[in-house]
Formats: sequence, structure tokens, C-alpha cells
Amino acid sequence: MMKGSPLRRSLALIFGMIALVLVYAYGFEKTDVNLDEIQSESRQENLVRVLRALANPDLITYERVETEVATPIYTPCPAGGYEAPAPDTSGAYLVVTPPCADPKTDVLVEGFNFEANKGGPIFFLGATDAGGTVRLQMGNMEADENGYFAVTLRTKNRPSDVEQAILSVTRENVGSWFDRVEVWDDTNNNGVQDLDRFTERTRLSPRFSDTAVDTWEGIIETVFMAFLATTIGTILAVPLSFFAARNLMRNITTPVITIALGVLLFPFGVAVGVLMSRLARIVAEIFDANAWTDVLGLAILGAVVFALLKVSVPEEDAAEASREVRIARIGGLLTAAFGALAGLYVLADFLTRVGDSLVGNLGGFDFLGRFMANLGDISALLVVLFAALIGGFGLAAVGTRLGHFIEDRMPDAIKKTLRYPFAAASGALIAAGIGWIIDWLYQLEDPTKTLWIPALVGALVGMWAAWRNREQDRQRVGLTTYYVSRTFFNALRSMEPLVMVIVFVIWVGIGPFAGALALGLHTTVALAKLYSEQVESITEGPLEAVSATGATRLQTIIYAVLPQVIPPYISFTLYRWDINVRMSTIIGFAGGGGVGLILQQNVTLLEYDQASVQMLAIAIVVSTLDFLSARIRERIV
Repeated sequence: MMKGSPLRRSLALIFGMIALVLVYAYGFEKTDVNLDEIQSESRQENLVRVLRALANPDLITYERVETEVATPIYTPCPAGGYEAPAPDTSGAYLVVTPPCADPKTDVLVEGFNFEANKGGPIFFLGATDAGGTVRLQMGNMEADENGYFAVTLRTKNRPSDVEQAILSVTRENVGSWFDRVEVWDDTNNNGVQDLDRFTERTRLSPRFSDTAVDTWEGIIETVFMAFLATTIGTILAVPLSFFAARNLMRNITTPVITIALGVLLFPFGVAVGVLMSRLARIVAEIFDANAWTDVLGLAILGAVVFALLKVSVPEEDAAEASREVRIARIGGLLTAAFGALAGLYVLADFLTRVGDSLVGNLGGFDFLGRFMANLGDISALLVVLFAALIGGFGLAAVGTRLGHFIEDRMPDAIKKTLRYPFAAASGALIAAGIGWIIDWLYQLEDPTKTLWIPALVGALVGMWAAWRNREQDRQRVGLTTYYVSRTFFNALRSMEPLVMVIVFVIWVGIGPFAGALALGLHTTVALAKLYSEQVESITEGPLEAVSATGATRLQTIIYAVLPQVIPPYISFTLYRWDINVRMSTIIGFAGGGGVGLILQQNVTLLEYDQASVQMLAIAIVVSTLDFLSARIRERIV
């Protein structure tokens, strides 16, 4: 039988169709497809109820006119019995049979002359010890086309010697002229309140319902949640994307000693930075009296920093200066950095103080005061982070310069001798740090497993890396950074914002702030990956041409990479904006705020007419933003 014969093709088609049927049959089994449930009468009724509720969103409401009709009743019957007074049959009235009864006894409540096909609740007006009344619902009524109803209800367990009452309330939505208002008017000689009717012509217009107003506020939260997440994520993703671009990182190599010294000095630099930030905080507290002292502190610290930078930054070639001058300049730069940290603390305190004072004095623009106060709080937190990073990378830079000095000035024998202990120490430090994180997460509390064994393994790996590069003594640090960055982005990107928001809700509480943080983190890693892939697809010609001129790596990125990636960066950012708007409605189900939180509450409470308002608002907002982003892409990209 030939390979391409009609019989072979026919058999392959038959077996393929059989396999497809088997796959679908197994899929039906695993997804529990059962059409018998469709025939269930209760499910059909519930489906009709939900569809009708969704088709009638609680978007517009009207002012309501309430008609209240009461009739007296005694619980229990007074001595000698009780006969109800004759009702006023000129309007709506109630008849209770019997007119007196023991508590928790069934009575027949009949209504006459009510509005046709109108309904409402029926209340028991019980007397209180303080002489007032308490309204307790007994049931509901609905008048027929003749304005009559009859319901059997049970009296409440509130015995009293004084006359009590049964009250029916009917409500009518009004959107045009109406002329009926029922009000309590006077008190008769028996101490029972009567109802008098008078006519008043009033015009009431429809208005947005409370659900629509809440949905609008939720939509505003959702849009700005997506906006903050997209903008902050974009700002962080742009620089991170270059670390995950293979074409930019593959040619970066560094001597092993340089890497080792940078790694060893980095944690010490972080510790020094944190210590300096605490000392700067103490200095800043000298000016912590009021806003004017903050301004004075900013002026003094700014002048000091400017003077130190003026003296420390050389106008001539720094290589021509003596060692003492260079050391003095470094000391001046460090002092200026310390003064800048203190100034940042003073600025943060100033923003917080002024922002708090503006809240309550700007009317509808109070959010500006809260914004300033939040900026101050955020700045105070970021000072520590910046100080730690500057200290860490600063000492790491010192370590790399020391490594280059050893590589350039030391004999090969000394370099080979120092290579292995430095590499072993750096590997042990990295592994011990990973072990410390594992111990903190899982609370193993076993230093042998979380400290000494990882340190030993890390030292061996470091020595192996040094031995592996013994010939050229250069490590491909660029590719290592590339793989670490890609792994980090993929790991975080695999976690949905719906999961991330649970952690942030525990951290900052339920609300849109938690949602913005979750979306911002996911946006950062997702855009960093998309941006890096775009960088990898750029034309290599401009990159090689700029590099050939002797440009630094930063100059190469600015002049050869950015012009090629800005249009797709904008396109990806707008696309992510659309995703964040849609996703922000989902993370509300986990407490992330916005319209999603309102939707989740209404669905849980089976308020489908109110949930329909949120669904309609989400559809309108998503469609509008999709149209706007498409128009922006047409003009820019």
C-alpha cells in the first residue's frame, strides 16, 4: 500500500474523527455536561428571574409617595371585650377580624378601596414603655384590580393595656403630577392617631438611583486604579526591560574579582545607607517645628549641598589632582549626599504638614491636600530605600574599581591567588542570603541547613566559576543578569493580579489602593517582558554604529535603541491600559475596590438588577477606552 494512497488517507481521516469524538466525550465527562438540569422547573424560574432583573437595571428611580392606612387593635382583649369603631369608607380602610386578640394569634386583615394592583408591607404598631410606638413588620399585601386584599397575619408578642394599631403602607413611584399625600394629622379623644387626607399638586422628576451613583463612584475608582497602575508600571518597566534584552546583555563581561568584590561590598553599602538615612532623619528633626522651620531647613540644607557640590565637582581633569584633593572631593560628595537625604526628610515633613492643613479648607479640592500629605508620607518611606540602594551600589562600584585596579596593576600570580577566595566568599554570601530568605519564609530555625550548608555550597560554586574562567578570567555577567531578569519577570507574571491583590489587601486593607498595587506590580513585569522582546527585535545596524563611535552603554541605549522602540512601547502601554481597566473590575471580587467590589457584593446578595448597572457601566467604559486607545495608536504609533 502506497504511502499517499486514498485508502491510507481515508483510514487516517476515520481514526482522526474517532479520536476527536473520544476527546470530546471525555471532555463532556470531565466538565460534567448534564442537560437534564435545564429541564428543572426551579432552575428555569430562577433563570427567568435573573434575566429579567439583568434586563431591568436599577439605573433610574423616582420619588415615592407612601399611603399609610391604620386601624386600631388590642392585644390582649380588654376586660369586657372590644368593638372596633366604624371605619371611614370614603377612602382606603382596614378591617381586622377579630378586632382584639392575644399576642402571637392569627387575625384576618382586609383592605378596601386601595389602589388597584398596588402592594406593600403591613406593620404592627406596638406600644412601648416610654409611651411611644414601635413598628414591626407582620407581612405584605397586594390589592387586586378592585382595590381589595385579605391576608392572615400573626400579631406580635407585645401585650399592652393601651390601644395599638395595624398599619398598611403602599408605595408608588412618581415621575409626573400627583395629587395624593397621606399624613398623620391629629389625635382624637381616645388617644389614637387618625389619618386625614389632603390634596397637593407636586411635580417630581426621575433621578439616578443610589445604585447608579455608587456605580459611578466605583467606575471612577476603577479607571484611576488602572491609570495609576499603568503609569507607575510603565515607569518601572522601561529601565527593567533593558536588563532582560539578550542583544544588549550578551556582550557584557567582567573579571571574576570585580564581580566578587562588588557582591561582597553591596550589603555593607546597604547597611551604611540605612544608617545614614537614620542620621539624616535626626538632623531633619532639628527643623521639625512648623512649616516655616521646614522652609528654613530646606534653604539651609540646599545652600550647603550646592556649595559642597560646587567645590567637590572638579572643573579640570580629576586625574591631574593630587590624592589628597581627590579624597577631599569624595568626602565633600558624601557630605552633600548626606545633606540631600536630610533635605528630603525636611521636604517630606513639609509636604505632609501643608497637605494636612489644606484638608478641610479647599472644599471640593480637598483631594489636593490629601495628595500632598500622601506625597510627604511616600517620600519619607522612599528616602530609606534610596539611601540603601545608593549606599549598596556606591560601595559595589568601589569594589568593582578595586577589582579593576587588581586586574590592571597586579601580577598574574597575585590575581590568580586572590581570584578563588574572593569568588568563594561572594558565592557563600549569595547562598547564605538565599538561605536566610528560605528560613524567614518557612521558619526552619536550623542554621546548619539554612546558613552553613548553603554558604559552603555557594563557596564551592564560586570557586568553580573562578576555575571555569581561569583562562580569560572574565565572567559573562550580562547573560547571567538576562536569565535572572527573565526568570523573575516570568515568575511574577505567572501570578494573576487576583492572587496578588489578596496579599496587598492584607497589607493595606480592602480598597482601590490594594488593587492599584496589585495591578501595578503585574503591569511592571508584564510590560518589562514585552518591552525587552521588542528591544531584542530592533535593527542591529544603528546599535553597532553608535557603539563603534566609542559611546557608553547608556548613550548607546539613548541614541540607538530608544528611537526604534518608542512607537511599540506606546502601543504596548495603551494595550496594557485596556487590560488593566478590564482586570481592575475582576480584582474587586478579592477586595481590590472599584466597581468590581460593588458588583461582587450585589451578586452575593442576589441583587441582579443592581449588578446589571455595574455590568452596563463596565461595558460602556471598556468600549470607550478601547475606542480612545485605538485612535491614539492611529495618531502616534
